[in-house]
Amino acid sequence: AVRERIADINSAVENSIQGIREVKSFTNETYEMGKFHAVNSEFRSAKENMYQTMASFHAGMIFNIEVFSLVLIAAGAVMVNRGTVSFADIIGFQLFVKTMMNPVRRLTNFYEMYQQGVASFERFTEIMDIEPDINDSPNAIEPPALTGEIHLDALGFKYLSSPDWILKDIDIRIPAGATVALVGESGAGKSTLASLIPRFYDVTEGRILIDGYDIRTLKQRALRASVGIVHQNVFLFDTTIRDNILFGRPDAAEADVIEAARSANIYDFIQSLPDGLDTLVGERGVRLSGGQQQRVAIARVFLKNPPILIFDEATSSLDAESEALIQNAMERLCVNRTTIIIAHRLSTVKKADKTYVLRGGRLVEQGRHDDLIALGGYYNELYSRSAY
Repeated sequence: AVRERIADINSAVENSIQGIREVKSFTNETYEMGKFHAVNSEFRSAKENMYQTMASFHAGMIFNIEVFSLVLIAAGAVMVNRGTVSFADIIGFQLFVKTMMNPVRRLTNFYEMYQQGVASFERFTEIMDIEPDINDSPNAIEPPALTGEIHLDALGFKYLSSPDWILKDIDIRIPAGATVALVGESGAGKSTLASLIPRFYDVTEGRILIDGYDIRTLKQRALRASVGIVHQNVFLFDTTIRDNILFGRPDAAEADVIEAARSANIYDFIQSLPDGLDTLVGERGVRLSGGQQQRVAIARVFLKNPPILIFDEATSSLDAESEALIQNAMERLCVNRTTIIIAHRLSTVKKADKTYVLRGGRLVEQGRHDDLIALGGYYNELYSRSAY
């Protein structure tokens, strides 16, 4: 119980600190302190119960040991008085018993540590025994270098906990090296569809083929090594810019890191920093702006050099200048690669070879930008509502 309460305290503190700006902006410091006091009180209660239990245990053990010594002295006095044993025998036996009791005391002290260890180990094994939902098939293969031809064949997906289909009857063919866009309102299934390609989820029905291989027959490591993803909310590790870029290919040379930074339009900014590539970015990249974080993430993908790219709302929350820099880097990165762009800003997908329009998890329109506008359908409605 103590271990579980400590985990609750750590979770509460972590959430409060990570959301410190929201806490301050909504002036909810008192509310957060109240939540902490609640979990801390539960921890204190569990700790008090533990101390009470261990105090009873230790007191009982010590009481039994001391009573045993008193019984030994009383019995010895009676036996000496009767002449059954000598006084020297009683003294010798008393010393022997004292020697034997020291390990018992140590064992008593060890018992508390043992119980804590058992509790911690049980919580550890609970986590380690969790099986991943996505596993390689027994006969999974590692294909040769993929070119990036993708076929979503009669694809359908829903979560196990829900009867509702997130995606249904999706059939899309993407030639190797083509750039396609997925558009639609929030909740249409665009990001879910993109997450199925690197097998973050498994399809419920249908299949996904890359270069003719069903991705469920490929080793996950080989599949994901061929896919580069840039998300809307970039995650940067709390380390240097160099290490964050190197995450794309840890064995890359310094020249490759610099070239990747140049290609992502971030090298000039890095050079302006006192520590250059060795500048710490802070937790989740907090020391960098949103546009700078995105460009570091793009540099990371440049270094990985995969044949398939997925841009999931990569420019949706940026200012015009940052968006222009990132668009330029994206166009450079997309050359000779199969690229899937997910976007709300429809201006970012005008140059796509083909645009697929999703609505309610179904594919409702497809074609080039101009053709879809001329069609006057759902895409034209989305474009008319777009701010750009």
